[in-house]
Amino acid sequence: MPLSEQEQRLLDEMERHLYRNDADFVSTAGDRRGRPSYRSIALGSLVVLIGIGALVAAVMIQQPVVGVVGFVVMLGGVLLAMQPSKNSAEPAGDKTKAQKPVHDGGNFMDKMNDRWDRRQENER
Repeated sequence: MPLSEQEQRLLDEMERHLYRNDADFVSTAGDRRGRPSYRSIALGSLVVLIGIGALVAAVMIQQPVVGVVGFVVMLGGVLLAMQPSKNSAEPAGDKTKAQKPVHDGGNFMDKMNDRWDRRQENER
């Protein structure tokens, strides 16, 4: 469902306000984390399942220490699953990346605006 003119103006105003007041945040918002590593997600999920098993076993044998250990293992599994991929960081010796121009089509919002415009043109 397309936005009304008033909603579009409000969205544009909010975007301009964000760029004007929080330019540092906008430029670094997506740079902190890389793409997810599916290996670490799978391994983290397995560790979480082991932690859940330990927690259930602790309830069955009525040992709170085993339950705490199970909870810590589950927490470690979640943290492991959330780790970014090591491949997302740009290697120093990668020459193909160095040959790309610095401006590769704009920032995230420009790309999203282009996609929105194309979608609106296709609906007409």
